[in-house]
Amino acid sequence: MVRMLANGVCLAALMLGAHAAQAAEAEQCRAVRMAEPGWNDLAFTTGVANVLLGALGYQPQSSVLGINVIYEGMKNNDLDLFLGYWDPAMVTYYEPYKKDGTVENVRVNLEGAKYTFAVPTYVWDAGVKDFADLHKFADRFGKKMYGIEPGSNQLMMDAIADPSLGLDGWQVVESSEAGMLSEVGYEIKEKQFIVFQGWAPHPMNTMYDFKYLTGGDKFFGPNFGAATVTTQVRKGYLQQCPNVAQFLKNLAFDIDFENVGMGYLINDGMKPEDGALKAITLNKNRLDAWLAGVTTFDGKPGLAAVKEKLGL
Repeated sequence: MVRMLANGVCLAALMLGAHAAQAAEAEQCRAVRMAEPGWNDLAFTTGVANVLLGALGYQPQSSVLGINVIYEGMKNNDLDLFLGYWDPAMVTYYEPYKKDGTVENVRVNLEGAKYTFAVPTYVWDAGVKDFADLHKFADRFGKKMYGIEPGSNQLMMDAIADPSLGLDGWQVVESSEAGMLSEVGYEIKEKQFIVFQGWAPHPMNTMYDFKYLTGGDKFFGPNFGAATVTTQVRKGYLQQCPNVAQFLKNLAFDIDFENVGMGYLINDGMKPEDGALKAITLNKNRLDAWLAGVTTFDGKPGLAAVKEKLGL
């Protein structure tokens, strides 16, 4: 009986070892190549993925690139994943890669987002409540609207090009998210007219008193550009790296979580990974869902390993 029990224990140990070895990810999956376009919401969520994947024993890499470059990178196998496909705002960017099948959707990771033109509340009170009102105050706006990074403002340019809005001669001032918000803060302080690209989640919604404009359905979709954000990967990645795939299928956020996390970056000046670690530490209950069925790179239980690595 003792010998049988001993043999049984040995067999069980061998089976567990074999299972762990089988669960270990392929070496080609160790480096996880991500990118984001320099937007604080995506810097933060990509930071969360960076922290968790690192704690799981992967070697995550994140680059700040233009949207077109991100899609070309996934198509050409230079990047693995992107956490920031805003639908419908980015439909035109994604369409060619959707058609040729080189970029695949994993899951919606955020619901309740929105993305459209915005003006300070005093400008809204003055009569600018709709896209169609902008041309009436062209001189006060200086025929300018403020966007973010070059390559990310096509919908603004499409609105200017639409003859029905009477915005001929207007220009989009492109800089960066931080540059745009700095201008917004200055103009609000001076009570000047400004129209800019607004969205949620973002701390701007609590930092500044502003309103979203109606009338942009043609460009941004209905309900003030109501949007979802989706995780995307290069073709075949989910099959090649099934453990990372399971993690990506689990990883989802909400507006409140992102508003607070983005505030760590924008208001507190934290780096994305530092802000992400703080947010994870204060919301460690989320780890159960994020890491369900996920192992470390070498096949060990993921949840326990992450908690130990992060000191949670």
